[in-house]
Amino acid sequence: MSELTTARQPEEGEEAQPARRPADLLRALFVRLGVLPFLLVAALVMFTLLSDQFLTVQNLVNLLRQSVYLILVSLGQMLALVTGGFDLSVGTIQAVTSVVSARAMSSLAAGAPEAVWLPVLAGCLAGILAGMAVGVVNGIGVAYVGVTPFIMTLGVQSIGFGVALFLTGGVPVSGMPAAFSDTFGFGTLLGVPVPILITVACVFGFWVLLDRTALGNYFHAVGGNPKATLLSGISNRQVLMMAYLLCAGMAALAGLLLTARVDSGEANIGGTVALESIAACVIGGVSLRGGLGRVENVVLGAIFIGLVQNGMNLAEVGSYLQMVVLGTLLIIAVISDQLRLRYFTRA
Repeated sequence: MSELTTARQPEEGEEAQPARRPADLLRALFVRLGVLPFLLVAALVMFTLLSDQFLTVQNLVNLLRQSVYLILVSLGQMLALVTGGFDLSVGTIQAVTSVVSARAMSSLAAGAPEAVWLPVLAGCLAGILAGMAVGVVNGIGVAYVGVTPFIMTLGVQSIGFGVALFLTGGVPVSGMPAAFSDTFGFGTLLGVPVPILITVACVFGFWVLLDRTALGNYFHAVGGNPKATLLSGISNRQVLMMAYLLCAGMAALAGLLLTARVDSGEANIGGTVALESIAACVIGGVSLRGGLGRVENVVLGAIFIGLVQNGMNLAEVGSYLQMVVLGTLLIIAVISDQLRLRYFTRA
């Protein structure tokens, strides 16, 4: 593989190597970092020209605040992709978490109005457990039954949204304690929004998990060469089960924070997050073939998706056209993944 290194001086009697052309340098940068840096530069230039408010401090802080939910889901989606699959049910997990937590909080708050934090903590626990129950179903289907991730998670997505709509009748759930939204939706600690602090902690935890633990190596190994992991004594089923559980846990956490943000339980809260999270991961260099992915790149990929959406909103681009742009970015990311594979095999 080409490396961006300083060219050595030719020795006596040895012909000097021709200087690298700019195209070769760009190709080497693309192989090492992927398509994300090029897309990021293009987006920054384009949206800066389209809107004077794009690079303001207020807008950048707002962009980061809005991106934390996608970052959390993308971290979990990365585990499914790294192990050779993906999870289309992350939106369902958010919806189920939102509805269950909101109903639990509103019911407990009505029965014990003097207890402020008991309904909040019980509702959060109920929502997280409900979301992770969806992950258990996905994990059992993919790891133990052998259903392909596409069929399994697509079916669970449909079932989960149906359950969420049945529980709410299509009407948002209200009546939650104000402390829930004030703390986890709009609260700050030392001047930093609470959702951002939670996201930073999760990013650090995932970085430690994937780069500093044996389980992180197992995730990459199962996605890269499952036959070799079996011969090494690693239980592929347990690793896959853990991947889908963690994926569901991150989607549930994001759904909980979104519920606090909108101050109601919504059955359609995660409608497009599956596509957005997959796009963020692939743009961030996570391979669709499994075995390759880095936490910091996925975070930048999620921020890039949020940046594009934020820039299009400021440029007054319609929501329908935004869906076209998001799908186009995903196709570009997949094509770039194929090109990187070709360059790797040629090196």
